[in-house]
Amino acid sequence: MHKELLENIGEKELIRRLAEFMPKNQVSDDCAFIKTKNKNLLINTDALVENVHFNDDTISAIDIGWKAVASNVSDLISSGCNKIIGVTIALVVPPTTDWIWIKDLYTGIKRALEHFGGLILGGDCSVGKEKVISMTVIGAQGKIKLRRNSCKPKEIILTTGIHGLSKLGLMIKSKKVFHNNISLTQTLIDRSLEQFCKPKLRPKFLQKVLDARPNQVSKKIGCTDSSDGLFQAILDLATESNCKAIIDYTKIPKHKNWPQGSEWDEYYFFGGEDYELVFSLPRKWANNLLSADKTVTEIGYFLKGEASVEFQNCDNHKFLKNISFSHF
Repeated sequence: MHKELLENIGEKELIRRLAEFMPKNQVSDDCAFIKTKNKNLLINTDALVENVHFNDDTISAIDIGWKAVASNVSDLISSGCNKIIGVTIALVVPPTTDWIWIKDLYTGIKRALEHFGGLILGGDCSVGKEKVISMTVIGAQGKIKLRRNSCKPKEIILTTGIHGLSKLGLMIKSKKVFHNNISLTQTLIDRSLEQFCKPKLRPKFLQKVLDARPNQVSKKIGCTDSSDGLFQAILDLATESNCKAIIDYTKIPKHKNWPQGSEWDEYYFFGGEDYELVFSLPRKWANNLLSADKTVTEIGYFLKGEASVEFQNCDNHKFLKNISFSHF
């Protein structure tokens, strides 16, 4: 009997097949939406695995704790969460793990929760060959639902912040040797290391979107985060909303010292772990938000058509042959 290996079918196809065991559209977003009598909840689970997402040579246990919270909270924010309630933690570690490493991990988790909100509600511990931190975070759904399947043709595509920094931070930590003609400024190095080790999120994003809303009718907008890279975020919105994304390469916001070239475009669009927000709004709503928040940039628009991503004003199409990160 022919075996289908995960390394061959890939992460996206695995998720598609697992979705057959769940209610319809349950995997359209990273968060699960739970409707209750008193409060609507958002629930998300992310796992960080040693030698896949982290190792002791590139990041400290304190920063791993922060990132474990940030990766979960980012998914809640990109679904419209307005309050973090708490987290549960499943911890898998080898028996030779130093207690100080675990103490530092939980110190980082506690610091992140003090910043973003929420409490440690419990969890589980087990032994394993490699360290795994699996975290489930619970939050409250805000007034507007942010969903990947809610983008519409003619809406403006926007993004918060800039991308590629976390990827560069990882490469610096990994002591990657860059070409001789590449000179990184100290400002870019510092900013990239900060984004890799202690990513900043956008917890006030939902309120800013609400404040910019032209009317009270709209209850849902298209949105996701760039945890898997900017390109994958745009493609996910296009796929789930069944629209064609048109991206203007010249409008993409980059760090002022970001190097040029196809290799650096690859880092920028496919790097991941920047946890910025990518979303779409009607023109008037978008203009209001752009005027009120200078960290938001217009990068394109959606059209009717087959779900895809098309670039305008881009001479370098080599980087588009790359694929986004896959766990398999």
